[in-house]
Amino acid sequence: MRVRNKTWAEPLIESNRDRIVTKGADIRGQWQNRFERNQPINIEVGMGKGQFIINMAKKYPEQNFIGIEVQKSVAAIALKNSLDMDIQLPNLQFLYADGAELTDYFENGEINKVYLNFSDPWPKTRHEKRRLTFKTFLKVYETILVDHGELEFKTDNMGLFEFSLTSLNNYGMTYEGVWLNLHDSSENEQNVETEYEQKFSAMGQPIYKLKAHF
Repeated sequence: MRVRNKTWAEPLIESNRDRIVTKGADIRGQWQNRFERNQPINIEVGMGKGQFIINMAKKYPEQNFIGIEVQKSVAAIALKNSLDMDIQLPNLQFLYADGAELTDYFENGEINKVYLNFSDPWPKTRHEKRRLTFKTFLKVYETILVDHGELEFKTDNMGLFEFSLTSLNNYGMTYEGVWLNLHDSSENEQNVETEYEQKFSAMGQPIYKLKAHF
């Protein structure tokens, strides 16, 4: 998702430094200090406009959440969406950063769970190393996660889903669940949707999901 530069993005970020981090390396290993309570920290890599991570923070106040986004304007939109809510979310933070360098921003074992939602499929074979479920990314997630940390992945792209199943299996991960049509399963009862998920499901596209741990 590419969004035009928003002139108001930088001022909004600057005036809300208590909610969004732009220099994650400076607080590596100290993320708990950004939250009101010391609770398990879950991250979404590539949060888009923030619908998923905001609603997760709202639904699960006993957990802490960080939404990560590489585009400044998109991160600012997510921040604005959280500020426009009628309730405060002391368990939610944002990080404007490149999700490909998570070990620069998080200490080993600092994170409880990683969410990957509707990541770029990079369909060409020569680009498979850019897919967020490629083995090099899995190694990064394993490093920043607690022992036996969890990974949840959703997509509308069957090719990426099949690739991800194979990649996680070859890495030695253990599956907790695999759904080929999430919205037509009992798993959907607790499902929190993303913007893309709503769009694709409205078009009749099945949503694929997996849960696994290291």
